[in-house]
Amino acid sequence: MSRTPLVVGNWKMNGSLGAVASWAASFRALCEEAAPGCETGLCVPSVYVQPLAALFSGERALPGFGPGAETVSDREEPGAFTGEVSAAMLRDAGACWCIVGHSERRTLFGETDEVVARKVAAAHAAGLRPILCVGETLEEREAGKTRRTVLRQLDAVLGAAGISALAGGAVAYEPLWAIGTGKAAGAEDIKPVHAVIRSALTQADRTIGEGIRILYGGSVKPANAAGILSLPNVDGALVGGASLDAGNFYRICTAR
Repeated sequence: MSRTPLVVGNWKMNGSLGAVASWAASFRALCEEAAPGCETGLCVPSVYVQPLAALFSGERALPGFGPGAETVSDREEPGAFTGEVSAAMLRDAGACWCIVGHSERRTLFGETDEVVARKVAAAHAAGLRPILCVGETLEEREAGKTRRTVLRQLDAVLGAAGISALAGGAVAYEPLWAIGTGKAAGAEDIKPVHAVIRSALTQADRTIGEGIRILYGGSVKPANAAGILSLPNVDGALVGGASLDAGNFYRICTAR
């Protein structure tokens, strides 16, 4: 089945209003010179979602590009949840994409599989397109628990939110040992895990499962992007540090 490649940036806790404006102008200029040939998105801290969305709305919309958020509350209804940002709020601010269950959210902020599943459900219910992150720690990898860990994380979402919640979104495999380390996983690491994810998705629903894009995330850079994106069942990338520079992000988007 043919799936349109998808490359999404994740700024993490970086950026400023000036950086958003500069990035948008640079990326737009590059895309207008030569379209990247894939769907693209940029997930930024929630305070920058609206400014980013405004720069790509109306007559300034860029075909195939969607602004996004880096996380979302698991609470669907408004209420006394100080500091939380709901999916409906992010959608109202102009977000299209939303990263859910990033390893930093799981390890640094204690998000469990159950919380991640509720976040996917909340994002989907509000019309956001969730990008579900799954992946193993170095300890789990060395203990031979990669497959078990990834399937546990994925099954939690499929069981609680259903595969339809991921139908318009994506799943990103991000081995924790390759995030922010400068060391991307090799083909022998990526191919079997993406195959496991594809199998689990198609077992849940063959039609929907075949259509969901599986991204790789973990130190993706212009220098290694082409090799990674050419692998079976790799439908794009979730890009961290390299996405802070519009030129580098564009080069990843156009890597073939």
